[in-house]
Amino acid sequence: MTELHELEFKVTGMTCEGCATHVTHALEQVPGVIEVNVPGRRTGKALVKAEAGVSTERLTQSVEQAGYQASLTQRSAGEKGRAQTSSSDGIDLMVIGGGSAGFAAAIKGAEMGHSVALVEDSTIGGTCVNVGCVPSKTMIRAVEDFHRAGEHRFNGIQTRRGDIAWPEVMAHKDELVAELRQAKYIDVLAAYPSVQYIEGRAHLTGGNRVEINGRAYSPRKIIISTGASPWAAPIPGLPDVDFLDSSKALDLNERPERMIVIGANAVGLELAQLFARADTRVTVLEVLPRIAPFEDAAVSSALAEYLTEEGLSIHTGVNIKRVTKSNGVYDLRAVENCIQRTFRAEQLLVATGRRPNTAGFGLEEAGVELGERGAVAVNEHLQTTNPDVYAAGDVIGGDMFVYVAAYAGTLAAENALSGAGRVFDTSAMARVTFTDPQVASAGLTEEQAKAAGHDLKVSVLPMNAVPRAIAARDTRGLIKLVADRKSDLLLGVHILAPEGAEIIQPAVMAMKFGITTRDISGTLFPYLTNAEGLKLAVQTFEKDVSKLSCCAG
Repeated sequence: MTELHELEFKVTGMTCEGCATHVTHALEQVPGVIEVNVPGRRTGKALVKAEAGVSTERLTQSVEQAGYQASLTQRSAGEKGRAQTSSSDGIDLMVIGGGSAGFAAAIKGAEMGHSVALVEDSTIGGTCVNVGCVPSKTMIRAVEDFHRAGEHRFNGIQTRRGDIAWPEVMAHKDELVAELRQAKYIDVLAAYPSVQYIEGRAHLTGGNRVEINGRAYSPRKIIISTGASPWAAPIPGLPDVDFLDSSKALDLNERPERMIVIGANAVGLELAQLFARADTRVTVLEVLPRIAPFEDAAVSSALAEYLTEEGLSIHTGVNIKRVTKSNGVYDLRAVENCIQRTFRAEQLLVATGRRPNTAGFGLEEAGVELGERGAVAVNEHLQTTNPDVYAAGDVIGGDMFVYVAAYAGTLAAENALSGAGRVFDTSAMARVTFTDPQVASAGLTEEQAKAAGHDLKVSVLPMNAVPRAIAARDTRGLIKLVADRKSDLLLGVHILAPEGAEIIQPAVMAMKFGITTRDISGTLFPYLTNAEGLKLAVQTFEKDVSKLSCCAG
């Protein structure tokens, strides 16, 4: 009896019912296809029943040759096929790591009709919900409220200028973390009976073999999603003193009077401003010439001014020579732009980056190569040098964002289980730093675009030209656009604004789908929204928008 698989494709480009017929015919021409159902062009779907050996790539190519685009959304096998392709212990997919990437992979595997094992040796949920996005953003919001109001209440927390209720802030943070861990991880896991949860540390022993708690497993495919951890720069004396990393800083029982923050990238700046707004005297040290060093220079410069105005002491071009601690006080000897300096504080936060968690899992023994900074090396399909092992999330390095991890986990599971051949692509993706004002960016900086040889046109729109910002009485920041003059396409978008994260995505969509700046200028944007600033920034390529009336387009 021939093993059959059922596949569902998303099809774009169909504009009439005749298109559905063309897609049907294209799929029927592929050898091994038994049955095709395209239930109308409005559904955007194609349902295919085919022999197990028919590749997804061959099917999508046939659709593309007919003038349309197709991507696999689901693949499942009948009972006979599943029994033949499962491992000896019944596990089709083993996911090692129970964070965002791991959960996305496990859920996708279950949705595709496969048996999945999710393995975790620490707290379920990974970095974001436990020690990253969730706790940091709720604390940022609490101290922002404290900073802006003399006396107010935020989710039941009493805040009074000069006397923040720090224990209540921490208790509220812990409560929210517990709630979301339960709702978004533990309860979600219970909704997928085909996913078994295994507590323990996994060790790869070669091929597709894994040992957990003394028991051997042989899953058909494996996904490594073990995440990353805070990394401390090799500063003399630092290993000899206790210091805070980003996780420990979010768990302090008492607010420090003085704090030194080493590292002025996203995490360092977010936490530095958080503590400064809670009335801690904060000093920020950065070895590079400017803070937010990987953002556009205009954004970095403006953000430094705002943070300095709030009372943060910012020092760039700092080379720390030695760290010591005596009588509860940290002493940092450094050279700042050729000048000898000493910095002292009761707390020291080191925010110099993160490194993938790849040690102690037997990756090398399993033939999984590691790349730069210990990250798992993967190809464009997230497959490692062991064909049975894939990897997703922070463990592969690169863009360490929770939404990238979830996307990668889903893609890795689909590729591992169905051979879909989907390509991991983050070329159009927003990056956000949750300072106030927020930094939101995508694509190339002006400097990077020039280095790439583009003939540029650049616009810089101050937020004081955006009606919504004027009405809100908060005109801090700017919107900077970098575009290719010949193609009229955006190459980079760089925003510094109180709600910059809420403005960036339309620009990212324009970059992803090739929408020209002329098209953006001709699009209707609602008045008195910050997003209208994108249109005004595009118009700034050609005109002085300060000479337009409020709604003139």
